[in-house]
Parts: sequence; C-alpha cells; structure tokens
Amino acid sequence: MSKQPLSVVVTRRLPEVVEKRLTELFHVTLRADDTPMTRSELGEAMKTADILVPTVTDEIDAALIGQAGDRLKLIANYGAGVDHIDVMTARQRGILVSNTPGVLTEDTADMTMALILAVTRRMSEGMAQMQKGDWQGWAPTALLGGRVSGRRLGILGMGRIGQAVARRAAAFGMQVHYHNRRRLRSEIEESLGATYWESLDQMVARMDVMSINCPHTPSTFHLMNARRLKLMKPDAVIVNTSRGEVIDENALTRMLRAGELQGAGLDVYEHGTDINPRLRELTNVVLLPHMGSATLEGRVEMGEKVIINIKTFEDGHRPPDQVVPSML
Repeated sequence: MSKQPLSVVVTRRLPEVVEKRLTELFHVTLRADDTPMTRSELGEAMKTADILVPTVTDEIDAALIGQAGDRLKLIANYGAGVDHIDVMTARQRGILVSNTPGVLTEDTADMTMALILAVTRRMSEGMAQMQKGDWQGWAPTALLGGRVSGRRLGILGMGRIGQAVARRAAAFGMQVHYHNRRRLRSEIEESLGATYWESLDQMVARMDVMSINCPHTPSTFHLMNARRLKLMKPDAVIVNTSRGEVIDENALTRMLRAGELQGAGLDVYEHGTDINPRLRELTNVVLLPHMGSATLEGRVEMGEKVIINIKTFEDGHRPPDQVVPSML
C-alpha cells in the first residue's frame, strides 16, 4: 500500500522553480497572493498540515502552536532566522523546526558592505538630489563623505555572515574588529586579520563603523541600547542587516536627529514595517526594505534547503537543518 504524500502548507509565494518542485514532491497548498497569512489563516493551516513552511513574516508563538493539530510534525522555516518561532514550545509539542542556514551568507555580506559605502559616501543624498533635479553641477565641497580605507570596522556577531563581512571590509582596506559570544579560533582570526574585543562597550567606543550581524535572541534584544549607542563616536556610523530588535530604534533615531551619530544604514527594523516616521525623514540614513537576502540565487537555494529538510523528514530521518532550543 503506497504511503500518503505529506500535506505541506506554504505561507508565502516562493520563487516559481521552488513552488514547482514542492508540488512535484508533496501534496502542497500554495499561497495565492504574496501577502502574509493572517493569524487565523496560520492557525487553520497548522490544524490541517503535516508540515508548515513559514517565513520571517509569520509570528508562530506558543498560543498558535497550542492550536496546532496532531498532524503537524515539522515547521520547515524558509529562512535562517527562527526568532519568530517559539522553538521550545514546538519541541514540547513534538514538532520539529528546521531552517535554511548558510545560503544567504554572501548576499547579506554584500548588502552590509553596500550600506557601509552608501552611508559613508552619502549616496542616498546624492540620489535624492538627482531625482529631484536639484543638481547644479560638480563642486569641490559638495556631498563630502568619508573614505572607508583605514577606518575601524566593529562587527557585532562573527558567525558566517560576520566573517564574510570581515573579508570584504579587509579588501577595502578597513581594520577589522569584532565582538562575539565566543572568541574565534586563532587561525580564523589570523586569516581574517580580525581583532577580538571581550568588552563590547570598549569596542563600540573606538569604532568608526559598527556592523550588526548577530541573531535576535533574548540576550541580544536591544544589545545596542541607548547607553551603548552613546558610547559611539559622533562621527561613527552603524549598519544593520541582521535583526532590527538588536538596536533600540527610538534611541538611534534621537541620536541621529541630534547629530550625535554621523549616519546609519538599516535593512531591518525593530517593529517590522512599522518604522519610526522620524527615522524616515532623516537625510543621514539609508533605509532598505529587508533586501539583504534578495537575490534569485539565494532564494532558490533557500527553497532547496526547505525541500531537503522535508524530504529527509519524510524518509524518517532528522532534518539536516533541525533547530533545537540549545542552539538559540
């Protein structure tokens, strides 16, 4: 007797090639339009599916997991970050959680470097001038930015992405410094030319550029709080391509408005799409709509990882990218 195919619900539109492959392998319910599911839609999906494929826009908390049906056995997240999923509660309910690590490392590091250049060289101000038709021609003192070569870059979070940022920064002649939960092995530090700081406060106070590359966990929430932001030099800039919750966005906005920081480049925000309107008004910030992982190649590779996790689970084995609470 043939085994029934797994029932898989996908919460957002994915690249066409990924959706096609999922449909070939499993009994899949795809999202008709590219909007996030409502909470009630998520709840219904979790009652009927064997496997849920959510994204970062789906908040899957303990209450929602408590409503899940007995069939739900795997949450195969389409993305590396899982701070939107209550992994502990899922585990207690016997529901596995998997993610898609590693595939977006280079894309996110590229965007981090792009933001560093855009902020220090005042690119958004130049673009705005051109789009408004205000450019009056070249002038010796117009839109003077700063040279990145020789600047000190402080990387907060030296995982895969942090190390990829370090390699790019070194190629631009920047001095690489980092703070991490665990110090890297000496041979990795040497290959990156990176200096470790045990004290985040001391590092922050001495950097010209701060790059946020750590995940959002309870211990990293507002790690860059008002007190720590005030330690930064007034001519320093900060970029964030990781998770918005790591920075106190209101405190950052106040400092940027007061001229206590030179600028910021943000791809992620503390409250998702609800961005502080005062932050939007500033000319010394570059704001992007969570584009760090937005390459077709990366998104297809994410889908391939989701499929491998589901297929491995279907075959009775542990998904290769299973997430357990001790990893968070």
